[in-house]
Amino acid sequence: MNPESPMTWILLRGLTREARHWGEFPRQLALLLQTQAPRIAQTLPLVWPLDLPGNGAFYQEASPSSVPGIVEFARQQLKARGCRPPYSLLAMSLGGMVAADWAQQYPHEVARLVLINTSLRPYSGMTERLRPDNWLRLALLAARWQGGESSDYVEQVIHQLTCQRVDARDADVAAWVRIRKDAPVSAANAWRQFWAAARFSSAKVPRCPVLVLSSRGDQLVHPRCSTHLAQAWQAAHHEHPWAGHDLPHDDPDWVGQQVAGWLAEGQVNSFF
Repeated sequence: MNPESPMTWILLRGLTREARHWGEFPRQLALLLQTQAPRIAQTLPLVWPLDLPGNGAFYQEASPSSVPGIVEFARQQLKARGCRPPYSLLAMSLGGMVAADWAQQYPHEVARLVLINTSLRPYSGMTERLRPDNWLRLALLAARWQGGESSDYVEQVIHQLTCQRVDARDADVAAWVRIRKDAPVSAANAWRQFWAAARFSSAKVPRCPVLVLSSRGDQLVHPRCSTHLAQAWQAAHHEHPWAGHDLPHDDPDWVGQQVAGWLAEGQVNSFF
Protein backbone atom coordinates (compact mmCIF):
# COMPACT_ATOMS: atom_id res chain seq x y z
CA MET A 1 0.00 0.00 0.00
CA ASN A 2 1.33 3.43 -0.88
CA PRO A 3 1.46 5.48 2.35
CA GLU A 4 0.92 8.67 0.37
CA SER A 5 -2.48 7.50 -0.90
CA PRO A 6 -5.66 7.97 1.14
CA MET A 7 -6.59 5.10 3.41
CA THR A 8 -9.95 3.49 2.68
CA TRP A 9 -11.94 2.53 5.76
CA ILE A 10 -15.12 0.49 5.37
CA LEU A 11 -17.48 0.62 8.37
CA LEU A 12 -19.84 -2.29 8.99
CA ARG A 13 -22.71 -2.18 11.48
CA GLY A 14 -24.50 -4.95 13.32
CA LEU A 15 -27.84 -6.72 13.30
CA THR A 16 -30.60 -4.62 11.59
CA ARG A 17 -28.53 -1.41 11.86
CA GLU A 18 -27.40 0.76 8.94
CA ALA A 19 -25.05 3.56 7.93
CA ARG A 20 -27.12 6.34 9.51
CA HIS A 21 -26.84 4.69 12.91
CA TRP A 22 -23.14 5.65 12.97
CA GLY A 23 -24.17 9.30 13.38
CA GLU A 24 -21.19 11.66 13.11
CA PHE A 25 -18.65 8.93 13.84
CA PRO A 26 -17.41 8.43 10.23
CA ARG A 27 -16.58 12.12 9.82
CA GLN A 28 -14.99 12.27 13.28
CA LEU A 29 -12.87 9.21 12.55
CA ALA A 30 -11.60 10.60 9.24
CA LEU A 31 -10.55 13.90 10.84
CA LEU A 32 -8.96 12.20 13.84
CA LEU A 33 -6.93 9.82 11.72
CA GLN A 34 -5.67 12.68 9.60
CA THR A 35 -4.57 14.77 12.58
CA GLN A 36 -3.37 12.11 15.04
CA ALA A 37 -1.97 9.45 12.73
CA PRO A 38 -0.40 11.59 9.99
CA ARG A 39 2.27 9.03 9.15
CA ILE A 40 -0.46 6.56 8.14
CA ALA A 41 -3.09 8.99 6.83
CA GLN A 42 -1.20 11.59 4.79
CA THR A 43 -4.47 12.76 3.24
CA LEU A 44 -8.03 12.69 4.55
CA PRO A 45 -8.97 9.00 4.71
CA LEU A 46 -12.04 7.76 2.92
CA VAL A 47 -14.42 6.47 5.59
CA TRP A 48 -17.37 4.69 4.02
CA PRO A 49 -20.20 3.21 6.09
CA LEU A 50 -21.45 0.29 4.01
CA ASP A 51 -24.93 -1.14 4.62
CA LEU A 52 -25.32 -4.88 4.94
CA PRO A 53 -27.94 -6.55 2.71
CA GLY A 54 -31.44 -6.16 4.17
CA ASN A 55 -30.52 -2.91 5.93
CA GLY A 56 -30.41 0.77 4.99
CA ALA A 57 -30.01 1.36 1.28
CA PHE A 58 -30.50 -2.38 0.73
CA TYR A 59 -33.51 -2.89 3.00
CA GLN A 60 -35.52 -4.37 0.14
CA GLU A 61 -32.84 -6.99 -0.53
CA ALA A 62 -33.02 -10.39 1.14
CA SER A 63 -30.35 -10.80 3.80
CA PRO A 64 -28.20 -13.89 3.25
CA SER A 65 -28.54 -16.40 6.06
CA SER A 66 -24.77 -16.86 6.30
CA VAL A 67 -21.88 -14.55 7.08
CA PRO A 68 -19.94 -15.57 3.92
CA GLY A 69 -23.03 -14.64 1.88
CA ILE A 70 -23.01 -11.17 3.44
CA VAL A 71 -19.30 -10.83 2.66
CA GLU A 72 -19.90 -11.56 -1.01
CA PHE A 73 -22.67 -8.98 -1.18
CA ALA A 74 -20.45 -6.32 0.42
CA ARG A 75 -17.54 -7.08 -1.90
CA GLN A 76 -19.76 -6.78 -4.96
CA GLN A 77 -21.18 -3.45 -3.77
CA LEU A 78 -17.72 -1.96 -3.36
CA LYS A 79 -16.60 -3.31 -6.73
CA ALA A 80 -19.68 -1.84 -8.44
CA ARG A 81 -18.89 1.56 -6.95
CA GLY A 82 -15.26 1.49 -8.04
CA CYS A 83 -13.91 1.27 -4.50
CA ARG A 84 -10.84 -0.91 -4.85
CA PRO A 85 -9.00 -2.87 -2.16
CA PRO A 86 -7.11 -3.06 0.06
CA TYR A 87 -9.55 -1.93 2.73
CA SER A 88 -9.29 -1.18 6.41
CA LEU A 89 -12.39 -2.64 8.07
CA LEU A 90 -13.91 -1.23 11.26
CA ALA A 91 -16.91 -3.27 12.30
CA MET A 92 -19.07 -4.06 15.28
CA SER A 93 -21.17 -7.03 16.38
CA LEU A 94 -22.48 -8.91 13.30
CA GLY A 95 -20.42 -6.56 11.16
CA GLY A 96 -17.35 -7.75 13.05
CA MET A 97 -18.08 -11.34 12.03
CA VAL A 98 -18.44 -10.21 8.43
CA ALA A 99 -15.13 -8.32 8.63
CA ALA A 100 -13.35 -11.30 10.18
CA ASP A 101 -14.60 -13.68 7.52
CA TRP A 102 -13.70 -11.18 4.79
CA ALA A 103 -10.12 -10.98 6.06
CA GLN A 104 -9.89 -14.75 6.35
CA GLN A 105 -11.32 -15.56 2.93
CA TYR A 106 -9.76 -12.68 0.96
CA PRO A 107 -6.57 -11.72 2.81
CA HIS A 108 -5.21 -9.50 0.04
CA GLU A 109 -8.32 -7.31 0.19
CA VAL A 110 -8.02 -6.42 3.89
CA ALA A 111 -5.12 -4.37 5.26
CA ARG A 112 -6.29 -4.24 8.89
CA LEU A 113 -9.24 -5.01 11.15
CA VAL A 114 -10.83 -3.13 14.05
CA LEU A 115 -13.46 -5.34 15.70
CA ILE A 116 -15.87 -3.82 18.23
CA ASN A 117 -17.95 -5.90 20.67
CA THR A 118 -18.11 -8.89 18.39
CA SER A 119 -18.08 -12.61 19.21
CA LEU A 120 -17.02 -15.74 17.41
CA ARG A 121 -17.46 -19.42 17.86
CA PRO A 122 -15.54 -21.45 18.95
CA TYR A 123 -14.00 -18.86 21.28
CA SER A 124 -17.25 -18.04 23.12
CA GLY A 125 -20.41 -19.96 23.93
CA MET A 126 -24.05 -19.05 23.36
CA THR A 127 -24.66 -17.54 26.82
CA GLU A 128 -21.67 -15.22 26.38
CA ARG A 129 -22.49 -14.26 22.80
CA LEU A 130 -26.04 -13.29 23.82
CA ARG A 131 -26.60 -12.74 27.53
CA PRO A 132 -29.50 -14.86 28.85
CA ASP A 133 -30.95 -11.96 30.87
CA ASN A 134 -32.04 -10.43 27.56
CA TRP A 135 -33.55 -13.47 25.87
CA LEU A 136 -37.12 -12.71 27.00
CA ARG A 137 -36.85 -9.03 26.10
CA LEU A 138 -35.54 -9.94 22.66
CA ALA A 139 -38.39 -12.41 22.15
CA LEU A 140 -40.91 -9.68 23.04
CA LEU A 141 -39.07 -7.29 20.72
CA ALA A 142 -39.30 -9.80 17.87
CA ALA A 143 -43.05 -10.19 18.48
CA ARG A 144 -43.56 -6.46 17.99
CA TRP A 145 -40.92 -5.94 15.30
CA GLN A 146 -43.21 -4.92 12.46
CA GLY A 147 -45.97 -2.34 12.47
CA GLY A 148 -45.66 1.42 12.52
CA GLU A 149 -47.27 1.68 15.94
CA SER A 150 -44.41 -0.38 17.42
CA SER A 151 -41.56 1.79 16.12
CA ASP A 152 -41.09 3.84 19.29
CA TYR A 153 -41.22 0.74 21.50
CA VAL A 154 -38.72 -1.20 19.37
CA GLU A 155 -36.17 1.61 19.18
CA GLN A 156 -36.50 2.41 22.88
CA VAL A 157 -35.76 -1.21 23.77
CA ILE A 158 -32.80 -1.32 21.38
CA HIS A 159 -31.44 1.83 23.01
CA GLN A 160 -31.83 0.29 26.47
CA LEU A 161 -30.07 -2.89 25.38
CA THR A 162 -27.16 -1.29 23.53
CA CYS A 163 -26.44 2.16 24.98
CA GLN A 164 -25.17 3.31 28.36
CA ARG A 165 -25.00 6.99 27.42
CA VAL A 166 -28.50 8.37 27.87
CA ASP A 167 -28.04 12.16 27.79
CA ALA A 168 -29.41 12.29 24.22
CA ARG A 169 -31.71 9.27 24.47
CA ASP A 170 -34.88 11.00 23.32
CA ALA A 171 -33.14 12.51 20.29
CA ASP A 172 -31.48 9.17 19.51
CA VAL A 173 -34.75 7.26 19.62
CA ALA A 174 -36.53 9.87 17.51
CA ALA A 175 -33.78 9.68 14.87
CA TRP A 176 -33.81 5.89 14.91
CA VAL A 177 -37.59 5.82 14.50
CA ARG A 178 -37.26 8.04 11.43
CA ILE A 179 -34.63 5.68 10.01
CA ARG A 180 -36.85 2.70 10.78
CA LYS A 181 -39.81 4.23 8.96
CA ASP A 182 -37.67 5.29 5.98
CA ALA A 183 -35.91 1.93 5.50
CA PRO A 184 -37.72 -0.72 7.54
CA VAL A 185 -35.85 -3.98 8.11
CA SER A 186 -38.30 -6.84 7.68
CA ALA A 187 -38.77 -9.47 10.35
CA ALA A 188 -37.58 -12.08 7.84
CA ASN A 189 -34.34 -10.18 7.24
CA ALA A 190 -33.81 -9.63 10.96
CA TRP A 191 -34.19 -13.36 11.51
CA ARG A 192 -31.79 -14.23 8.68
CA GLN A 193 -29.16 -11.89 10.11
CA PHE A 194 -29.62 -13.35 13.58
CA TRP A 195 -29.29 -16.88 12.18
CA ALA A 196 -26.16 -15.93 10.23
CA ALA A 197 -24.55 -14.52 13.38
CA ALA A 198 -25.62 -17.39 15.63
CA ARG A 199 -24.15 -20.14 13.49
CA PHE A 200 -21.02 -18.40 12.24
CA SER A 201 -17.84 -20.11 13.39
CA SER A 202 -14.24 -19.64 12.36
CA ALA A 203 -10.98 -20.33 14.13
CA LYS A 204 -8.77 -19.17 11.25
CA VAL A 205 -6.54 -16.27 12.29
CA PRO A 206 -6.45 -13.35 9.82
CA ARG A 207 -3.09 -12.45 8.29
CA CYS A 208 -3.62 -8.73 8.80
CA PRO A 209 -3.14 -6.73 12.04
CA VAL A 210 -6.19 -6.76 14.33
CA LEU A 211 -7.36 -4.35 17.03
CA VAL A 212 -10.15 -5.54 19.34
CA LEU A 213 -12.26 -2.99 21.25
CA SER A 214 -14.84 -3.94 23.85
CA SER A 215 -17.13 -2.36 26.43
CA ARG A 216 -17.20 -3.34 30.09
CA GLY A 217 -20.81 -2.16 30.26
CA ASP A 218 -22.01 -4.26 27.31
CA GLN A 219 -25.36 -5.71 28.42
CA LEU A 220 -25.98 -7.61 25.20
CA VAL A 221 -22.72 -9.47 24.47
CA HIS A 222 -20.41 -10.39 27.33
CA PRO A 223 -17.09 -8.51 27.07
CA ARG A 224 -15.30 -11.81 27.68
CA CYS A 225 -16.07 -12.60 24.02
CA SER A 226 -13.64 -9.89 22.94
CA THR A 227 -11.09 -11.00 25.51
CA HIS A 228 -11.21 -14.58 24.25
CA LEU A 229 -10.92 -13.45 20.64
CA ALA A 230 -7.98 -11.13 21.29
CA GLN A 231 -6.14 -13.83 23.21
CA ALA A 232 -6.72 -16.46 20.53
CA TRP A 233 -5.52 -14.16 17.77
CA GLN A 234 -2.81 -12.44 19.86
CA ALA A 235 -4.39 -9.12 18.91
CA ALA A 236 -4.21 -5.73 20.60
CA HIS A 237 -7.22 -5.26 22.91
CA HIS A 238 -8.60 -2.26 24.78
CA GLU A 239 -11.72 -2.24 26.98
CA HIS A 240 -13.85 0.83 27.58
CA PRO A 241 -14.70 1.21 31.29
CA TRP A 242 -18.43 1.97 31.07
CA ALA A 243 -19.83 2.02 27.50
CA GLY A 244 -22.52 -0.35 26.24
CA HIS A 245 -22.69 -2.59 23.20
CA ASP A 246 -22.94 0.39 20.83
CA LEU A 247 -19.50 1.71 21.76
CA PRO A 248 -19.23 4.15 18.82
CA HIS A 249 -22.49 5.74 20.01
CA ASP A 250 -21.52 5.94 23.67
CA ASP A 251 -17.96 7.25 23.24
CA PRO A 252 -16.98 7.87 19.60
CA ASP A 253 -13.95 9.94 20.61
CA TRP A 254 -12.52 7.02 22.61
CA VAL A 255 -12.95 4.66 19.66
CA GLY A 256 -11.23 7.11 17.32
CA GLN A 257 -8.39 7.68 19.77
CA GLN A 258 -7.79 3.95 20.14
CA VAL A 259 -7.67 3.45 16.37
CA ALA A 260 -5.43 6.47 15.78
CA GLY A 261 -3.10 5.44 18.59
CA TRP A 262 -2.87 1.89 17.28
CA LEU A 263 -1.93 3.17 13.83
CA ALA A 264 0.52 5.77 15.12
CA GLU A 265 2.34 3.24 17.31
CA GLY A 266 3.45 1.42 14.19
CA GLN A 267 1.65 -1.79 15.11
CA VAL A 268 -0.04 -2.09 11.74
CA ASN A 269 2.70 -2.66 9.19
CA SER A 270 0.78 -4.64 6.59
CA PHE A 271 2.08 -6.98 3.94
CA PHE A 272 1.14 -4.64 1.07
